[in-house]
Amino acid sequence: MRRTAALVTAGFLVLVAGCSGDDEGASGASAAAEPTVETTPASVTVAPADGSADVSPVVPLEISVTDGELTEVTVVDGAGAEVSGTVADAPGNPATDLFTPDSPLAYGTSYTLTATAEGEDEEPVEAATTFTTVTPQTLSTPSVGPLDGQTVGVGMPIRVWFDDPVADKAAVESHLLVTSTTPTDGVWNWFSDTEVHFRPSQYWPENTDVTLEADLYGVALGEGVWGEKDRAVSFRVGERHVSVADAATHTMEVYDGDQLVQTFPMSAGSPDNPSYNGAHVVTEMNRDRVMDSSTYGVPVDSPEGYRTPVEYAVRLSDSGEFVHAAPWSVAQQGRENVSHGCINVSTDNARWFYEFTQPGDVVEIRNSSAGTLRSDIYDWTIPWEEWQAGSALK
Repeated sequence: MRRTAALVTAGFLVLVAGCSGDDEGASGASAAAEPTVETTPASVTVAPADGSADVSPVVPLEISVTDGELTEVTVVDGAGAEVSGTVADAPGNPATDLFTPDSPLAYGTSYTLTATAEGEDEEPVEAATTFTTVTPQTLSTPSVGPLDGQTVGVGMPIRVWFDDPVADKAAVESHLLVTSTTPTDGVWNWFSDTEVHFRPSQYWPENTDVTLEADLYGVALGEGVWGEKDRAVSFRVGERHVSVADAATHTMEVYDGDQLVQTFPMSAGSPDNPSYNGAHVVTEMNRDRVMDSSTYGVPVDSPEGYRTPVEYAVRLSDSGEFVHAAPWSVAQQGRENVSHGCINVSTDNARWFYEFTQPGDVVEIRNSSAGTLRSDIYDWTIPWEEWQAGSALK
């Protein structure tokens, strides 16, 4: 009995001792039971690099976050004015976000991009960059043809002209985007440092809508010249009108699509003044016009000179070639070539052709003793492989 009592008493004392320990001891036991969890702070990087100068105003503003989430992005100019915009994943790179301003950044301006992120520790982390956009020596806006809203024939190329020479043709060409409702294999070809044309391998498909987006703002053309603004031009390619003027048979066949609709007797350029061979593109329509030999270097008062009023003049080139009414040569039309290079037809036939034709239609002159056409638009006389070689992106 005494032994049992002693054991009970000892057990009670142990229990009392365990229950009456101080608070510090209890906290220590709890901390030991719950190990500390390590947290990783977020990391943020931004681009362009801090201090960058001569930056294109359309340069991507990039934000990359690791081990965290992006919480805020601000862009302000040098005066502290906030630039509004949107943040979205970079195309093809979801690990990077892009800030896209609602309006393009300006030339010659300082900007600061600031990005904030938070990691698992919920502590904000910030990164910032200040950069300055380029101040161009010269701003350039090209001229474009066809004009916006115009309907043209299947032979009209897209033409883009610059006032200043383009040193970086590849950069410019990569920002000239052509789309059409009927896809084509079209390619750009540089005719000079200031002029580039676009055409498919064959004439345009008829009844096709075409858009050119010339996104040249912020693009360096080279030698201190930068694009002044973006331009977009939309036009329609209408019905297919391709005529064949044969200097050997002295006839002109007129096609509407694949259908032959007219065959005219004609007189092409004489042996002394032969018409040029090749596909000519209609560029101008004149109900009445004075033909003046001095416009291509032959004085009016010289033996070969002339100044003659004509009707229904359809310009085929800048070499003085037209399809026009020539009542004085009706007896020779269909028999011999007596013109100064034009396609002479009767007044009635000239009227019909004038009313049928639109700028961009094609007249193919064949079997003349002259060489191949070289004019403001001689695009279709250039073999396709040679044309493709004229691209800066070949």
